[in-house]
Amino acid sequence: MINGVTMKINVDDYILNTLKEDITSEDVSTNAVMPEDKQGKADLICKQDGIICGLDIFRRTFELLDSTSRFEANFKDGDKVKSGELLGVIYGDIKAILSGERTALNYLQRMSGIATMTRDYMDELRGYKTTLLDTRKTTPNMRPFEKYAVTVGGAMNHRYNLSDGVLLKDNHIGAAGSITKAIQMAKAYAPFVRKIEIETETLEQVKEAIDAGADIIMLDNMDNDTMKKAVELIDGRAQTECSGNVTKARLKEIAEIGVDFVSCGALTHSAPIMDVSLKNLVPIE
Repeated sequence: MINGVTMKINVDDYILNTLKEDITSEDVSTNAVMPEDKQGKADLICKQDGIICGLDIFRRTFELLDSTSRFEANFKDGDKVKSGELLGVIYGDIKAILSGERTALNYLQRMSGIATMTRDYMDELRGYKTTLLDTRKTTPNMRPFEKYAVTVGGAMNHRYNLSDGVLLKDNHIGAAGSITKAIQMAKAYAPFVRKIEIETETLEQVKEAIDAGADIIMLDNMDNDTMKKAVELIDGRAQTECSGNVTKARLKEIAEIGVDFVSCGALTHSAPIMDVSLKNLVPIE
């Protein structure tokens, strides 16, 4: 569940902007068939097995259109749900239900799809010490929701944004001149409490990163044999993260190598939606 204060501070503006995208002046279809305010209710129905996520966002979408609306949920975020189950019932002004339906469902479907895929990937890592991470490869203006969905699926968030941590990638290294110079400059600039992570692609770069004092060494797009040699070379002197070309099929192989973290952009950029639907809208007295 997303804390109420956090929601108002962090996500209300996102939801409102999405509603404005869908309702630029008025909802013509709704206003045509519903000229007066009238209370109603509709069923939120699951149409696909998976992990539900985003119920608070679903509820909040309608609240922003109608402060009297309420959502009675039968499940909580992170629960396994099955096709055909009644996830909950939304009550409120029929105009608000009709106008907010697509926005609310878009959030719920997207977040549930990410949580479902993440849980599926996490099952591959069961019993291993390797931690699954997301990346910043998120849909524009969807990051708070997508990163939250990753945690509901059981994985952890990598840095939230560019202000959240030091990660020196290939172009940063190119700008600085070398791995050593990039790390030295980061240590001089960043607060001492910040860990410094650097991307490497070869064993020679791994050696340089170790000597320069990197806290976390990213092993980017390495094949399994090279990655194994890199982990042995690092030998606990820095934490390790595997990144690039990470698929579900490779997760166990990567974990067996012994990396500390594996980051996977697919969790947010390639997760399919989970199908849910709002049905049986009827007026109530």
